[in-house]
Amino acid sequence: MSSRGRPRSFSREQALKNAMHLFWDRGYDNTSLADLTRAMGLNPPSLYAAFGSKAQLFIEAVDFYGRTDGAGIWDYIETAPTAKEAVRQLLTRTAENFTRSGEPRGCMVVLSAPQMAGGDADVCDALKARRLEKQLALEHRFKRAVAEGELPPEVDCSGLAAYVASLQHGMSIEARDGAARDTLMAIGACAIAGWDAMIAASGRATATVPAASASISPSA
Repeated sequence: MSSRGRPRSFSREQALKNAMHLFWDRGYDNTSLADLTRAMGLNPPSLYAAFGSKAQLFIEAVDFYGRTDGAGIWDYIETAPTAKEAVRQLLTRTAENFTRSGEPRGCMVVLSAPQMAGGDADVCDALKARRLEKQLALEHRFKRAVAEGELPPEVDCSGLAAYVASLQHGMSIEARDGAARDTLMAIGACAIAGWDAMIAASGRATATVPAASASISPSA
């Protein structure tokens, strides 16, 4: 009698690693069930028994990426002596991580996202939550820098965090398009070189928000 269970040699971690690389390389939408079963060495019933669904498998693969290939990029956000150094470390490690040989280039969380229109809502929400978590970590670090006197009190911590996160996402796309590590390093270096101007601009933008809001209000 044939068994519908998992193969005796089944390694959940190895299967998950294979799925992670496939999603990372091709994206969620372009990875079929046939692709997954072939890469993971599982038949469809075994895959569903082990992981529940393609969406659940993908979310688990994203979290596996965060613990393995994507690890280390954000490690110094809280421990760096200054917010500027935290961002410098983040962008440097981003450039190094996104251009490692033998791995798909760029960030899995950014590049494997499904199409929003008609996409799986659970998958889209899960990725959005993970991206927001990193952005909030930056915002928290900048608020700490304000409290410690490193950054001026008028700086827009939320906007600054969104800018740095967007810059990192752009580096991911550059990496996938084939940009060399030196190019990504230069992007990070440019951001750090303009740190003081960026902080000053953030403070000015915050100060002008009420006036800007008033100028677009409909007249009575």
